[in-house]
Amino acid sequence: MSEPVPVVPALMLQQWRLLTFLHWRYPADVVQKLLPDGLTAQTFDGTAWVGLVPFMMHGVRAPGVPSVPWLSRFPETNVRTYVEGPDGRVGIWFFSLDAARLAPVLAGRTGYGLPYRWSSMRVTAWGAELSYRCRRRWPGPEGAVCDAVVQAGARYEDHELGALDHFLTDRFRLYSVVAGRLVGADADHPPWQLHRGIVRFLHQDLLQAGGLPAPQGDPLVHTSPGVKVRIGLWHGVPNR
Repeated sequence: MSEPVPVVPALMLQQWRLLTFLHWRYPADVVQKLLPDGLTAQTFDGTAWVGLVPFMMHGVRAPGVPSVPWLSRFPETNVRTYVEGPDGRVGIWFFSLDAARLAPVLAGRTGYGLPYRWSSMRVTAWGAELSYRCRRRWPGPEGAVCDAVVQAGARYEDHELGALDHFLTDRFRLYSVVAGRLVGADADHPPWQLHRGIVRFLHQDLLQAGGLPAPQGDPLVHTSPGVKVRIGLWHGVPNR
C-alpha cells in the first residue's frame, strides 16, 4: 500500500465525487507494451490491473483562486493502470481521461501531457443508484462510450478491506510524459470511504480505444462518495 505525500505547494485543488472503480485483470505483458520507457506494470498476484473510473469533478481551481461554477464542475471518466517508476515509487498511468469541458481538456493535453479527451457526459445519482454516460467527441476514436449503472452498497469497515482493495485505490502519484521526459506529480487526499457496488448495466469500449483488449469477466467494483484532493507540481522522475 502506498502512502500520501503532503503536497505543498499545490498546483491544483479538486474534489472527486460519486466515484465508481471498475477493475479487471490483464496480463502484465499486454499492459507493459502500452507504457512509456521507464515505467513498469505493477502486478498483484501475478497480473496487472486496469481500472475504469467514472466520477464527478468539483471545485477545480488553483490555490487562492475562486472556482468558476461551469468550468470547475464536470463529469470525468478515466482509464488507468498501476505502475512503478524508475525511482521505485508507484502510481497511476492514464490511458485516457474523458471530460465534459473542452477548456480543461485542452489545458490537460497541452500543459500537462495527459491524454484528455472531450466527451459528452452525464453523471446522476438517484438514492444509491449511480448512472454514468460518456460518448467521446474529440480526439478519436470518436464515439467511444462508457454507459454504466451501478448500485452503491454498504461501506466497508477497515478490517474488511484486503491488500487488493488497497492496491487498486490507495494511489497518490500520477505519471505523464512532457516534452519527451517522464514526469510525476503527487496527489494528496484523505483515505477513501470505500463502499460495495453492484453493476446493473455496463457497455463500454473506452478500454479498447486505449489500445487494450476487451476486458474479460465481471469487474471488481468499489464505490465512494469522494475525497478532496491536492495535486502537486510536475517534476522529472530520476532513476534510483
